[in-house]
Amino acid sequence: MVAFTWRSPTAATHVVNAGPLALIEPLLERLDIDRIIDRHLPPDPQREYSHGQVLRVLLAARLCQPTALVNVAAWAEKSGADIFANIPVDKLNDDRLGRALDAFFDQRHSILGSVTAQAVQLTGLSLDRLHFDPTAILLCGAYDASQPRPAWPADAPFRGDRLLPPAHLGHGYSADANMCQFGQLAIVDDQGALPVLGHCLDGNRNGHPAIRETFQLAQRHLALPSDLLLISDRGTCSVEHLARLHRLGYTALCSAQWQDYRAIFEANRDRLHWQRASFLSVEQRRRRDSQSALPKEHYELAVLRHTLRDPTDGRHIPARLIFVYSTADADAARRRRRRNIAKIQAGLTALQTKLQRGHPQCTLASITRQAVRLLGQRGAARYFTWQLTPLTATEQAALPAPARGHRRPTHRLAFTFDAVAATADEAHDGLAVLLTTAALTLSADLLFGRFKEQNYVELLHHQWKTPLAVSPVFLKSPRRVEALVCLLQIALQLYQVLERLYRQSVPSDAPLAEQRLTTERLLRHFGVYGLLLTRGPCGRVVQTTRLTSRQREILQRLHFPTPEQQLSRILQPEPSG
Repeated sequence: MVAFTWRSPTAATHVVNAGPLALIEPLLERLDIDRIIDRHLPPDPQREYSHGQVLRVLLAARLCQPTALVNVAAWAEKSGADIFANIPVDKLNDDRLGRALDAFFDQRHSILGSVTAQAVQLTGLSLDRLHFDPTAILLCGAYDASQPRPAWPADAPFRGDRLLPPAHLGHGYSADANMCQFGQLAIVDDQGALPVLGHCLDGNRNGHPAIRETFQLAQRHLALPSDLLLISDRGTCSVEHLARLHRLGYTALCSAQWQDYRAIFEANRDRLHWQRASFLSVEQRRRRDSQSALPKEHYELAVLRHTLRDPTDGRHIPARLIFVYSTADADAARRRRRRNIAKIQAGLTALQTKLQRGHPQCTLASITRQAVRLLGQRGAARYFTWQLTPLTATEQAALPAPARGHRRPTHRLAFTFDAVAATADEAHDGLAVLLTTAALTLSADLLFGRFKEQNYVELLHHQWKTPLAVSPVFLKSPRRVEALVCLLQIALQLYQVLERLYRQSVPSDAPLAEQRLTTERLLRHFGVYGLLLTRGPCGRVVQTTRLTSRQREILQRLHFPTPEQQLSRILQPEPSG
């Protein structure tokens, strides 16, 4: 146990649980976070501690225990984060944190790019294949002063940083709550995803401006290689998107809307050559390895050469359509369609019976509302047509006498079901299409496997919103909201860097659970680690406690310093005698 002096007096001896800080602080140091931030932000001679030092504490708080800005100082005192940061607690109030976020906003994209350069160098990854996926971030509070961003001139480069006002925090197309959109760009491989750049957009923007603006920021702030392949989902797919990348010398792979290419599929269906894809999900591999009796599902691929026309200059762009058939999706689509057809048929039949009974509260308006609600948004609704037809006097007289309190119906409900159309649609069950401008040297099978890794980006969204609690966010200023969201992008990057560094350090013959250890599990191993604080002649004295064998093993594997080594570089040793 080694003792270090600390400048602030304390009333009694007590223990603070530094916990995950024993792992997070060396990580922050390894990525040089505070110094990277300070290189981009001008120093303020009136402030004793730099913006980078203050924001480093905020990052540590989000990684260890997400809390509101007003509670960060209390958390720092309770956890000992003020000791590791060598900043007194009263310098970590929410006003100081807010001013640091204001400064961070002016260089947010530049800082994200610089931190990414450090993370890529540390992990040995390449930017030659990037995945993009947007997500929505819900916000608490009202932001009446928030305004939509002005339209960016089409012929002007998209700048970002202080030249770009904060995103509009308003209602999205499908959400009643205030929100903004966030475009996530990430490196993905079989080890998972590492975020490299993020960009906030107005809450009502869709995937097309999201991928365009985010990629333009990536061009400016990341060292993109010439052989870049950009992968994204169907919400971002357009000819304009692929043509824009093609003009820059880059290639793209994205899923497309099936209806856009259904006619091409039908015209070439008979000459398509289908081959089974090598990609299998983890569950499907498990079923095959264990000889499980559960269904063995798979994918099949067929490739068709295609040509796109650049809408700006009319030039032809060589491309490929990769048609994908999924046995699992086909089965699910058929079951879903048949279930919905049966539900609609039963519901319309029930409405027919209800109308015939002639209950006084059963009106034409109520029957219409119920029929519209029954069909709703179900795809199977297009197979049905229905109408309310007036009954003739002869038809009314032929009906049985109404029950007591009822009346003779004046209309009947008639509906038809188009079985031919339903059968025709079954021929497209399980089919999807990918559109790519990638080189022919990259096979359809390889490209499909890489596209399926898009799920890792969705996992990033989950980690961002749960352990790091990016949503919901509440800050009164839209400027600070966006600054905090971008800062939490760095937190997410740190979260993934830690996981990747550990997995890279694990021997290949280690148990699979050790090779796939997650950051969440790593931090859990550091749930308890104490610092002993006592009053000494020179002020407060900090003593480090002993690490558990597992904690020490993790730090050694990562080549991280121990808390004792960390504090020896920050604090003065207790004077002898």
